[in-house]
Amino acid sequence: MTLVLPFPAIDPVALAIGPIVIRWYALAYIAGLIGGWRYALWLAQRPPALVVRERLDDFVVWATIGVMLGGRLGYVLFYKPGYYLANPGEILMVWQGGMSFHGGFLGVVAACVWFARRHGIPILVFGDIIAAVAPIGLLCGRIANFINGELYGRVSDAPWAMVFPGGGPNPRHPSQLYEAALEGAVLLLVLFVLARYTEALRRPGLIFGALLAGYGIARSFVELFREPDAFLGFLIAGATMGQLLSLPMILAGLVLIQRARARAPIGG
Repeated sequence: MTLVLPFPAIDPVALAIGPIVIRWYALAYIAGLIGGWRYALWLAQRPPALVVRERLDDFVVWATIGVMLGGRLGYVLFYKPGYYLANPGEILMVWQGGMSFHGGFLGVVAACVWFARRHGIPILVFGDIIAAVAPIGLLCGRIANFINGELYGRVSDAPWAMVFPGGGPNPRHPSQLYEAALEGAVLLLVLFVLARYTEALRRPGLIFGALLAGYGIARSFVELFREPDAFLGFLIAGATMGQLLSLPMILAGLVLIQRARARAPIGG
């Protein structure tokens, strides 16, 4: 008989006081934004130090709006366009679930560009700081996915496989934890090393490119273990939607890295 790890039945609701309900997923967003903001303040002090603290304080609101709007619209457009075209009234019903990382990423990129231009900050310099802190949000979000028992992996006989509520009787890969490790912890460490021990921050676009390529590679790999969305399944050549959306990220990231390395470093 195969040993199966029990799924830790953690209540998705972290705190409930009367009609007020606070879920772990909401706390993950908050933790990611606050953690990213504090880390960004530290990064902004490193050369070339072209972003002042007050601007990062202001950007927290912009980032929140970008993540929420982009994440929701990305899910609507990338995953269920036909359904929401027929049911447009449900687009704003975010409490029913449905957020896309790729959409949230594009939302934050748009917010970065708009904010940087408005305040006269070099876009890639600002983008590098925000990119370096992004894995904090990814780490928190994937842990929240695991607590919710959603976005689980494919059926597996691995010794650490577990039976997820709603995932049928078979044990599955805890792919949310794979993503938390690779897209979150490992990518955060890689970008930290680049920012702390190299001149990457003085080569605008390098850290942003490393985030794009690093996330795309990590996500494409984990998709080999993650159960595809039931309403999409496997797509072109057996690829998943997550892999198809990650491919242009990898290509764009490599281009940004190459161009950043070709330019002379800025600042003193």
